[in-house]
Amino acid sequence: MKIFNIIWVVLFVIFAGLQYNDPDPYLWMPIYLYCAWFCYLAAKKEFYPIGYAVGIIIFTGYAIYKIFDNNGLIDWFKFHHAESLVQTMKAEKPWVEEVREFFGLLICVAVLAANWAYGAKQGKKVPVKKGKR
Repeated sequence: MKIFNIIWVVLFVIFAGLQYNDPDPYLWMPIYLYCAWFCYLAAKKEFYPIGYAVGIIIFTGYAIYKIFDNNGLIDWFKFHHAESLVQTMKAEKPWVEEVREFFGLLICVAVLAANWAYGAKQGKKVPVKKGKR
């Protein structure tokens, strides 16, 4: 699980960095960095179930919004017949950006859920640091 999390830390930091020219980097950079932070902590064997829950709930809610949003997932299937999203990196069509964002949120939810499940299975709790006495 340590290698899994190290890989995801690197990927999420790269994802966040690629958002610099996005129309809404103020939203997507924190989303990806949030996931990178919790993967970093999990790689150190620190598990925070509340942090996972908060991320999963917020990102799932936002993904559901992206399903029904104009130019969202439903429009992609209905009107564009699930046309390729990766022909070019530039999102020339409005629905391309929305659908890519939906799948980015799913990746975030899946990774946070995997860490939450693994931490629960291992019986890992947040480490308590003892102060000097």
